[in-house]
Amino acid sequence: MGEPTIGDIYKARSIVYKYLKPTPLYYNKQFSDEIGAEIYIKFENYQPIGVFKVRGGLVRISHLSDEEKSRGVTTASTGNHGQSIAYAARTFGVKAIIYAPEGSNPDKTRAMKNLGAEVVLTGKDFDEAREACEKRAVQDKLVYVHPANEPYLLHGVGTIGLEIYEALPDIDMFICPVGGGRSCCSNAIALKSLNPKIQVIAVQAEQAPAVYKSYKANKLLTHPSAETFADGLATRVAFEYTFNIMRKMIDDVVLLSEEEMESAIVRLLDTTHNLAEGAGAASTAAAFKYADRLKGKKVVLLLSGGNLTREKLSEILNKWKDI
Repeated sequence: MGEPTIGDIYKARSIVYKYLKPTPLYYNKQFSDEIGAEIYIKFENYQPIGVFKVRGGLVRISHLSDEEKSRGVTTASTGNHGQSIAYAARTFGVKAIIYAPEGSNPDKTRAMKNLGAEVVLTGKDFDEAREACEKRAVQDKLVYVHPANEPYLLHGVGTIGLEIYEALPDIDMFICPVGGGRSCCSNAIALKSLNPKIQVIAVQAEQAPAVYKSYKANKLLTHPSAETFADGLATRVAFEYTFNIMRKMIDDVVLLSEEEMESAIVRLLDTTHNLAEGAGAASTAAAFKYADRLKGKKVVLLLSGGNLTREKLSEILNKWKDI
């Protein structure tokens, strides 16, 4: 698989914009004053499935041949990637089977079913669900869409970077969450191809640090568990395709505690009146935790998604009512 290019991302935009509109990018004065930087937020929670990944799903499914469409597709997901494939499959009239771990976010599971996908709950975590999905793909001759090692997914998601650059070509830094790596990798390619001076910082959960450990060691590593409420960050492994891009394109990977992501959800809700899930709030949490690195800079934070359950939101609001 070749690495995505800026040309690939521009081509993907023509597909993405047949079905989606650009998302808002707003200056946030309160965060700017508190951090001492010029802070903007890219609101991907405005997508029809509430998360950025739909961009990549549409591009991937649009490239299926007629024969592949007739076979149907399958993928593994904790919820958001599955929604993106389900949405795209419905758009193009393709059968979709989504594998998700037992105990997955029920709102995301319900959303995948409402989008027409068959949902199979199996395994204690994402990686066990992925392994079961891969076996099913071989057994039933389904088209397997890997959650990270898929160039077309990156081509679509990289259109976020195009939108940011066209609105703010002189930013100094882009901060984004990292799970499988498609967001940070694709947008690093888009932004750095257009302005090589832009720094890209990826953010991961302390309780699911496989990418962080791999990046710091400069080799693929695993972590025995991924016990974070931020399911978009919950993987025990780093993936070879996106990791090889990260090593060249990402300027740093940093870690956050569960509490730091929770408090950022409350900050975003209070300040922007937008709901962020754990991964969606990670960039904001990192901006406050590492504020000294942002001083005087123009920074874009990616609010990658807003698919948080009512139960988790209530728990967080009760816990952080005095923030």
